[in-house]
Amino acid sequence: MDTLDIRFSGSGGQGLILAARILASALVAEGRNVAQSQAYEPVSRGGQSRSDLVVSDGEADFPLSSSLDYLLILDEAAAGTSDALLTEGSTVLVDSELVQNPPSGNTNVTALPFTDVARKLGNKRVANIVALGALTASGDICGPEALEISLKSMTPAKFVDLNIEAFEAGQALVTGATT
Repeated sequence: MDTLDIRFSGSGGQGLILAARILASALVAEGRNVAQSQAYEPVSRGGQSRSDLVVSDGEADFPLSSSLDYLLILDEAAAGTSDALLTEGSTVLVDSELVQNPPSGNTNVTALPFTDVARKLGNKRVANIVALGALTASGDICGPEALEISLKSMTPAKFVDLNIEAFEAGQALVTGATT
């Protein structure tokens, strides 16, 4: 891998920045260099939010994505905002419940029920972790062991089991495994 650009996008309050930080921590633990940036509208919930990871085996010296390998969209508020950065090889995952207008064109777009799965697990606020599991299962991004360690260390103790279950459920959405 030379460089890998990943964007988490949606609205404030969905835990996108946390999900990106968990992935960044896991990637660093695997010996990769990661530059992370984030942007969000100045409202506590509902404003547009995003976090970019630029991952490299060498130096990741510029934290803003210029061409996305992976795009995760968890809310309609973010639909269309990253289209200019998509390429023919981009993988796009969208929440099938909350994103009505996914990117079109020559990209690999998959709509998955992140929010619905989180709701069935008992807390729709773990949709970000369900999506993280699906994202990492969609390609050779990061090993599940490093992600589990990062997840356990970056979430409150009382939510660790729920987050592990959400992560595994997200992976199962892509791999077809049952949990």
